[in-house]
Amino acid sequence: MADGEGNPGVFTATALPGDPRLLPTVTNTFLGTRVFRDILHAAGVYSGAAGDTHRADIPSPLGLRMAAPGTCSPAESFTLNTWTGTFSHTIQSPGYMATHQLYAHHSLVHLMAFSITIRRLDGSTHPITVQLQSLFVPQSQDLHLTPGPDFQGAHYIYGQTLVPEVEGGPRPTVHMLWTPIPQSLTLGGEERERCWQFLTAVAGSEEEVKRSYSVGLSLLAAGSLHRSHVCAWAALRRGCSVELDGPLALRQALHGCLYYLLSAVPPRDSPGVPFHGISPGGLSNGTRGEDYWGHVFWDQDTWMFPNILLLYPEAARAILQYRIRTLEGARRNAQEQGYEGAKFPWESAATGREVCPEEIYGAQEIHITGDVLMAFEQYYCTTQDQKLFQEDGGWELVEAVAQYWCSRMVWSVMPPDEYHSQVDNSAYTNAMARRSLNFATDLARDLLLPVPEEWEDRARKIKVPFDEERKYHPEYDGYSPGEPVKQADVVLLGFPLMHPMSAEVRRNDLEMYEPVTDSAGPAMTWSMFAVGWLELKELQRAWSQLEKCFSNITEPFKVVLFGFTGFRITRSGLLFDPAFPDNITKLEVSSISYLGNKLEVTITREEIRMEVTSQDPPASPLEAVLESGQCFPLWEGQSVSFPTAPGWIQRSPSRTP
Repeated sequence: MADGEGNPGVFTATALPGDPRLLPTVTNTFLGTRVFRDILHAAGVYSGAAGDTHRADIPSPLGLRMAAPGTCSPAESFTLNTWTGTFSHTIQSPGYMATHQLYAHHSLVHLMAFSITIRRLDGSTHPITVQLQSLFVPQSQDLHLTPGPDFQGAHYIYGQTLVPEVEGGPRPTVHMLWTPIPQSLTLGGEERERCWQFLTAVAGSEEEVKRSYSVGLSLLAAGSLHRSHVCAWAALRRGCSVELDGPLALRQALHGCLYYLLSAVPPRDSPGVPFHGISPGGLSNGTRGEDYWGHVFWDQDTWMFPNILLLYPEAARAILQYRIRTLEGARRNAQEQGYEGAKFPWESAATGREVCPEEIYGAQEIHITGDVLMAFEQYYCTTQDQKLFQEDGGWELVEAVAQYWCSRMVWSVMPPDEYHSQVDNSAYTNAMARRSLNFATDLARDLLLPVPEEWEDRARKIKVPFDEERKYHPEYDGYSPGEPVKQADVVLLGFPLMHPMSAEVRRNDLEMYEPVTDSAGPAMTWSMFAVGWLELKELQRAWSQLEKCFSNITEPFKVVLFGFTGFRITRSGLLFDPAFPDNITKLEVSSISYLGNKLEVTITREEIRMEVTSQDPPASPLEAVLESGQCFPLWEGQSVSFPTAPGWIQRSPSRTP
């Protein structure tokens, strides 16, 4: 979709893509659908056993499309407004305009709604009729649905999924209420404008679906349903704003990334709604055979989580709680493979058991277990939230991962590069295992828990392959330089792993793997090369990699938030080392969260400005320290500026909360 006259957050087109997978989506943390689609999905509602597990298709009354009878080729436009979280379709015919507006309510997460507005554009007095074309049938291939009695004018169906994820496991229940939809709507001859509104509520219980529908009706009666959604969405966007002065295409990509990322996370005022993870295709996709079938991958923990953590740590905590809730399934995975502790599945759904349709990935891409733990480590370094570990199950997960690595010291694995399997000493996998054991050791000491000697001993003995002659990291034992790889692998040692290495080795890794990496590889690859070149201040090379993100239809968000800023989450502080390509002049991040503080950060080539805009007790007093030794206390409400240079944000040793 094209931009809305230069507004990077509004995407408008006169025609939609022919590939239905590319249609805009409307989603909140519990419900999601693609526009004009006859199914929707609910978080955590899967059907099918093991490798056949997929998001259950729920019939959707929302997938209708307007048509203007008797009008030949009316002017149409389609708009996704990421500022309001709303999709609209407009038909303009001689004498009138009809607008279809669709949204998933951000704070009332069991509710989706649409409206049809017909507005007369001339002085005519004849009736105007718009047809509503719908494929909706209250049936599903994944649920046994039963009609129930109408409720407050809404139709009602309910039922369970057909096949549990594991034998004897739960079969989620779905309850749905929806406003009956006529085949057409007519604006009377005496009317100038009229709006019809329709609700769909979906929940796991009859009580919740009726409550949500009733609340929606009340807000409709007050004329404030859409406004309440827009206000909730706008508040989230304000708190997670990333803006830059640069090419429009990059600004649009940022807004698009934020829209899809924030659509998936829980609203700030719904702590009681369990979170079910983020899959690569989002909640709007994931039917059988589509977009990884709605499964949760390492994409969540490695690629999405750090962005969410810095902008919205409460949502990051919800992601970790999803992994904690599925810990028992991960324990079973390890046990079935003959190991101790917990092995997280390569593809996860509701239980934590392996649901990847192809056995080789679930058996060999064991780095996912370390990927999960790295998210816990990043969260702990950023928040110092010991409650998650002491009271909410986090420590049990950390301990189980450490036990898994210690019980599996002979590895024949598949690294992130999926062109190779059954390799020994994958550099990425081994570095991740060492990092997992080191974090478990450090956290145990912080929590005053005993540290098994085995953890430190095994961490020291783990081999991360390194070629002393060429000064680079072979991907695995026996890797031959020049051998093709599928995606970013060894380059991930530099970021996000921050494995210790010199600038020379970092450069050699980038030089070695960039020319042999598949140009059509997975989404994250070129963004990681871009981050690496930004670290080395090779700005033009970084930009050329970032441009590949666009040609691959992939997201550049992490390049901006961690590449342009140089942000790195460490145990001692939040590092920064900004670097911009020539066509970027300024970057503003509205709300970086660190140790209970919210910081507004503005970066240009000449200057960095920071201001603590709010604090959540007991927030730690902060200071910014430059590599030169200059120190700048960060007080709430006071802006601090200093020359653009490497440094870090840390807890102030001389001030107390």
